Amino acid sequence: MTIDVIEVVDYDPSWPGRAAEAVAELREALPGLFVETEHVGSTSVPGLAAKPVIDLMVSVAALADVTPERAAVLERLGYRYERTGMRERFFYYREDDAGRRTHHLHIVTVASWDTRHERLFSDHLRRHPETAAEYATLKRSIAAEESDGLAYTKRKSDLIQLVVDRERTARGLPHGTLWEE
Repeated sequence: MTIDVIEVVDYDPSWPGRAAEAVAELREALPGLFVETEHVGSTSVPGLAAKPVIDLMVSVAALADVTPERAAVLERLGYRYERTGMRERFFYYREDDAGRRTHHLHIVTVASWDTRHERLFSDHLRRHPETAAEYATLKRSIAAEESDGLAYTKRKSDLIQLVVDRERTARGLPHGTLWEE
């Protein structure tokens, strides 16, 4: 049972270590599958308030490499597949015993790795603390008003789109829409 509580907490310095442990566990359980791995999202930005969910993004040569056998390994590790409608991506989540999400796992292709919004956004926030502070304020404000996770996420979209567009411009990448629906 998933409990969808919107709780934005102060930065926890244990988050990078928890992400590294999860990546090591994934690499050990599925050797050779992942080309790149990265801790993304708010928990990857030092000092940033966040929902206490570790977001990981990993790349594979092709999504077809995530065979049913490999998906079963993810399931044994506690990751549950969720159909999100996002193109060119598999999304999994892991919960604690109380049903609170603890990890998100985004599996994408190597070909799309350098243009993923989550990576661009996290990179930008790590280099621009003033934007990270603005984002933290926005998240806390929305979390105080929303109880629906999707509504919370969509209400952050304008700022995220602005930041991602800035990062894409800085890297010479074309702009794209934030939502992959």
